[in-house]
Amino acid sequence: MGTLVDVAAAVILRADGAFLLARRPAGKVYAGYWEFPGGKLEPGEPLEDALARELHEELGIDVVAAAPWVTRVFAYPHATVRLHFFRVFDWRGEPHAKEAQEICWQRPGASLVTPMLPANAPVLASLALPQEYAITSAATIGVEAQLARIDARLAGGLRLLQVREPGLPAAQRAAFAGAVVARAHRAGARVLVNDDAALAEAVGADGVHYRARSLMALGARPAHMLVAASCHSADELDRAMRLELDFALLGPVKPTASHPAARTLGWSGFAALARGASLPVFAIGGLRPDDLDAARRHGAHGLAMITGSWR
Repeated sequence: MGTLVDVAAAVILRADGAFLLARRPAGKVYAGYWEFPGGKLEPGEPLEDALARELHEELGIDVVAAAPWVTRVFAYPHATVRLHFFRVFDWRGEPHAKEAQEICWQRPGASLVTPMLPANAPVLASLALPQEYAITSAATIGVEAQLARIDARLAGGLRLLQVREPGLPAAQRAAFAGAVVARAHRAGARVLVNDDAALAEAVGADGVHYRARSLMALGARPAHMLVAASCHSADELDRAMRLELDFALLGPVKPTASHPAARTLGWSGFAALARGASLPVFAIGGLRPDDLDAARRHGAHGLAMITGSWR
């Protein structure tokens, strides 16, 4: 692999969801290609310091609030780079080009500027994931009540769901999953089915979500669908990364009604495990929507919730 070059990279996020890209100027490797702003670490420089320095030098802004997000290793012909991506939520100053580069704001899911650096393709796919992952609980609140709440949340902008429902009989679970997929797709949302790739395909779902035990036994990820998994330890999260899943859940962060005796990670434990992950990690376990800021500060992509999504 050769020498590994560490780079701090910034996903600068506006309140409307747009993010900033910069075009590499003439004279640099991959001149003319678009990338996320950032640059190499100086010897002994902490990541957060490198991020702040690079954004001040390149764009004339001072970071106010940023958090680690994903870390990707990519081998270019000239070097192997380890890209430490941070999401930057707040800053002082207006970004402007200070190093003869072009800059532009882009929106997830829209047509993007080209050409793009090859390392950024999986990062852009991760960035398009919503910050809430809602998990159904029809066996608890009733199928019709759950469908009604799904309709309400889809109308309000919910775009990512998991059909869980281990307590429903197989035929009822399949019918429920089909009803959720139909509703979600009409609203432009995506659905994963818990631990059953065959059912996910049968009902036209967008992917499958594996339990931790199934994840550890999985030989390869299913192709042509979203694939996620629940993780509770470093070994499980490492397995999800090695299989190159699209995202993972990590928890429980707080005590939950369903597993009140389970060992909790707390936010510090969550941050320690999630830091350096190569895929987006959602926090789960006893969380509510107002936990989003804390989750993002500790490196979570967003929140996965059962009860919290349907209140």
